[in-house]
Amino acid sequence: MQEKVVSTRQTAERGSSTVPTKYWHRLEDGRVQCDLCPRFCKLHEGQRGLCFVRANEGGEIVLTTYGRSSGYCIDPIEKKPLNHFLPGTPVLSFGTAGCNLACRYCQNWDISKSREMDTLADRADPETIARAAKQLGCRSVAYTYNDPVIFHEYAIDVAKACHELGVKSVAVTAGYVCPEPRAEFYRHMDAANVDLKSFSEDFYHKLTGAHLAPVLDTIKYIRHETSVWLELTTLLIPGRNDSDQELQEMTSWVVESLGPDVPMHFTAFFPAWKMLDVPPTPLETLERARRIALENGVRYAYTGNVSDREGQSTYCHRCGQILIGRDGYRISDWNLTAEGACSSCGASCAGVFEASPGSWGSRRQPVRLADYR
Repeated sequence: MQEKVVSTRQTAERGSSTVPTKYWHRLEDGRVQCDLCPRFCKLHEGQRGLCFVRANEGGEIVLTTYGRSSGYCIDPIEKKPLNHFLPGTPVLSFGTAGCNLACRYCQNWDISKSREMDTLADRADPETIARAAKQLGCRSVAYTYNDPVIFHEYAIDVAKACHELGVKSVAVTAGYVCPEPRAEFYRHMDAANVDLKSFSEDFYHKLTGAHLAPVLDTIKYIRHETSVWLELTTLLIPGRNDSDQELQEMTSWVVESLGPDVPMHFTAFFPAWKMLDVPPTPLETLERARRIALENGVRYAYTGNVSDREGQSTYCHRCGQILIGRDGYRISDWNLTAEGACSSCGASCAGVFEASPGSWGSRRQPVRLADYR
C-alpha cells in the first residue's frame, strides 16, 4: 500500500464532514480499493462501499460522516457490555450511520443499516465530545450502535481528545478490520467488546456477509498484542448459533487461545430487521451457554438482554463469593479490595477496577452536544 499523508483533522476543522483517509490503493482498471476492512470494496468514482460512509471521490477513498452522529447518550458501562471495566460508571455513547457487515438480524438496524444522512442528527468535533464527557462525569466514551471501524479517523481523533482530558475510550465492534488500520485503531483504545457472532464460517457467510477468520485474528490481536481490556459478546439466535457443539467449540477456543480471564457475554436475540420470523432467545438457552462456558474454564460468563441476577453478577473463580452483584445495570454488591481481589480469599479478579464502583445505575440520559461547544 502506498504511503499517504492525510490532513483529516484540518479538513474537519473547516466544517466538512468529508475527510481524506489513507487505507486504500488504486487498481489498474481505474477503480480504488478500500483497504480498511476485509471486504475490500472496489469502487468507481462516486461509488460508496457497503458501509455507505466511505466513498471514492476524486480517485481517493474519503470518509463522509466525520463529526456527525446519530445521537449521544450516557449509558451504564455494563450496557456495552463491559462488566470488568470501571463497573458502575457512566459512559458517553455515540455512533454514526452504516456498517461494514450485513447482519440479517441487526438489533440496531435503524442506525447501522441507514442510508439516510438525516440519521446523523447531531454534529460535534472531537474536543467537544471529550469536553462533554468530562463535564458530565463520564469516565469513558464508547464508539457503539454501529461499528467504529467504518468511522476509523473520527473515532481515533475523539480518543486522542479524550485522553488529553483523562477520559478513556471504548470500542464496541464486530472486529472486522484489516491488520494495519487495526493496529493504529487499538493504539488509542482502552477497552473493547468484540461481537463474536458465531463460531461458524457458514453463519458468518450467510447471516452477516462476512468471514469468521478475520474476527478471530482481531480478538487474538487485542488480547495478546495490546493493553486494551477485552470482553466478548455472542447474541444467541435460536436454531442458528446456539447448539451445544458450537458453544463447546467457541468457549474451548476462548480458553485455549485467549486464556480463562476474558469475560464472555451471552445475550438474547429479539426479532429484528430481516429475521422477524425467529422467536426471542429463551433464558434457558443463555443459562445453558453460560454453564458450558464455565465448565470449559471461562472464569467470567454472563447472560444479557434478560433479567437474571445470577447470570449478570461476577463471582470469584476460586472461592465462589459474589464479587460484583448486579440487579440489571445497578451494582448491588461489591466485594473487591482496592487492588481488585476477592475480599474473602484474596484471588485476583481480572479487569480494570477502582477502589469503589460507580453509582450510575441503569439510567439512560440523552445528551445535546450543542450545549458543550
